[in-house]
Amino acid sequence: MSQSGKELLLKINNLSIVFGGLRAVSNFSCELYEGELMGLIGPNGAGKTTIFNMISGIYTPTEGEISYSGGGGTFHTIGKLSPAALNQIGIARTFQNIRLFSNMTVEDNVRIALHKHRTANPLDAIFRTGRFRRDEDSMKEKAHELLSLFKIENKKHELARNLPYGEQRKLEIVRSLAGNPTLLLLDEPAAGMNPQETSELMKLISFIRKEFRLTILLIEHDMHLVMGICERLIVLDYGRSIAEGLPEEIKKNPAVIKAYLGQEAVEAFGIEEKADV
Repeated sequence: MSQSGKELLLKINNLSIVFGGLRAVSNFSCELYEGELMGLIGPNGAGKTTIFNMISGIYTPTEGEISYSGGGGTFHTIGKLSPAALNQIGIARTFQNIRLFSNMTVEDNVRIALHKHRTANPLDAIFRTGRFRRDEDSMKEKAHELLSLFKIENKKHELARNLPYGEQRKLEIVRSLAGNPTLLLLDEPAAGMNPQETSELMKLISFIRKEFRLTILLIEHDMHLVMGICERLIVLDYGRSIAEGLPEEIKKNPAVIKAYLGQEAVEAFGIEEKADV
């Protein structure tokens, strides 16, 4: 079914994972609609990145099901697919800790991500055939286009490790977009950024969502960013979902305030706790 005319893209039902007897995520469920920008928030250790790791194939869920349509309307169970297989069907992600090829150039970091679009085979590469040269030219052109959109094309010959922190964040997003994803998972994209960089990032996320027709699931601790761009939020605490709704509803929810600031904050704000959150 659709929500306000949007088709369902991702379904997660009763997802759980156990590490050595510790249940890191318990019975997590959500639905993500095509074109939506949804935030997953919660205190440190709440299980947010663990959920991302299950969606992106790094962890295999202990229980539950993840289903993905890719925008085609037919759902497929993806909980046991590898990260490479998930990238092939349109799921890309960034990481809280930047994972660039630091000793490679900016351009080459993007070209590696474009590898799946190659038409040339190994023999073409060995003999430098016309098909190989066309592939090389096409990838350089595509990399330049993406870097230009993010205003870092002038740094394409620099080593990734020499970029300022904010531009390394941009490059990681560029690399994730190189595979033409349908669903983009952003894991704390504003981590380590100053207020000006965070403000620019907000505009950038809104831009790429529209430009690339993306569905975005976002983890972030910066509440200014989250409240400014997310349409819907899910709040985790100790591996469980404790609230879901619009940003305005979430920031007034006593269970959310308690999870972030403690019971004393609920009492200080004079908010009446509800049994059903």
